[in-house]
Amino acid sequence: MLDIKLLRAEPARVKAGFRKREMVLDDAVDNILRLDEERRGLVTELDSLKAKQNAVSKKIPQMKKAGEDTAEVMAEMKELSEEVKEGNARLSEIEAQLREGMLSLPNLPDEEVPSGGKEQNVPLRTFGEKPTFDFTPKNHMELCESLGLVDYERGAKLGGNGSWVYRGKGARLEWALLNFFISEHLADGYEFLLPPHMLVWECGTVAGQFPKFSEDVFQIANPTSEDKKFMLPTAETALVNLHRGEILAEEELPKKYIAYTPCYRREAGSYRSEERGMIRGHQFNKVEMVQYATEQGSDAAFEELLQKAENLVQKLGLHHRVSQLAAGDVSASMAKTVDIEVWLPSMGIYKEVSSASNAREYQARRGNIKYRDGDKKLHFAHTLNASGLATSRVFPALLEQCQQEDGSVLVPKVLRPFTGFDRIEADNQSVI
Repeated sequence: MLDIKLLRAEPARVKAGFRKREMVLDDAVDNILRLDEERRGLVTELDSLKAKQNAVSKKIPQMKKAGEDTAEVMAEMKELSEEVKEGNARLSEIEAQLREGMLSLPNLPDEEVPSGGKEQNVPLRTFGEKPTFDFTPKNHMELCESLGLVDYERGAKLGGNGSWVYRGKGARLEWALLNFFISEHLADGYEFLLPPHMLVWECGTVAGQFPKFSEDVFQIANPTSEDKKFMLPTAETALVNLHRGEILAEEELPKKYIAYTPCYRREAGSYRSEERGMIRGHQFNKVEMVQYATEQGSDAAFEELLQKAENLVQKLGLHHRVSQLAAGDVSASMAKTVDIEVWLPSMGIYKEVSSASNAREYQARRGNIKYRDGDKKLHFAHTLNASGLATSRVFPALLEQCQQEDGSVLVPKVLRPFTGFDRIEADNQSVI
């Protein structure tokens, strides 16, 4: 959530920031400012009425003691009470509209973020060379099927389109990736969490996914109560709520967390060639990194998260690029995002495997997450996140980039302590 003081002081800057996202929200900003002005005027009016109420109420006992007629004063009190009641009702209505309006506004992009949509994304650097083959390479679906690593047909039978089953060496390779990621993060001092997969509705609001994107998640209705929950689309949604409503000490920051969860999303179902197999699915595995930082430490935290995510892809030996996202391609709750995109030879394109993002204080305002500095002043924390990593695209890229002419796949050296084999052969037998 943005600071209402910023909208009051610099509405032109706020509107210009939204236009960088290719969003024209001038009317929405103006309406919020109108509601805010009405709310402040009404608060002043109610304060005056209540003061008058208190003054009149003090007169009544004195008048009664003096034997004076209080009928006129009692009528005035009744009238004042009605005015206060109506004013409070109107104030509640305005505050609800104001909150809804503020929650609907996206974050402001950082100054250095390019304007425009994804066509304005800026590649920053690449790692390694694009793999070349002196044989006809297979795509990851062909490799998964020939090596018995993934069962797409039975996955669809169990979970519908956008589902698959890892099996045999495929399941072991998937688990090896997750173990490798987690071991690297633990070595860097991150605390490992296993959060619930079903979250209360407020978690989505704090993360910035609700109210606008509430239809993108799997919602769960409780038949015995009014509780409404949803399946987490990313562990970030849980982790940025961990300290919701809390005041942290400055010396506690940065707080560094990782979590492993499956991610559940309704966005799957595309049959485009670049989203075949496990490139886009309803459920996939991911290790997520989140930091809570001070305003002063925010940029350093971002660089750390980005470097950590990139290091994982580099240690796997996979060709990839790093790209700065333009404002229109940055998610609504983030001020800036840099993607790590792995190369998929069969498609001839890069696909994102990690997004390092800084929400600044946007999520912390929504969740009332603050820290107290050395001068005892309260500040909103900065929240940051990065995938570290999602496997559903690393797995296909690894198969395609590491495939051999005989149809086997070499396992990256960093994964071999976790797999127990260094090659997956066509007969699905490992070579130690």
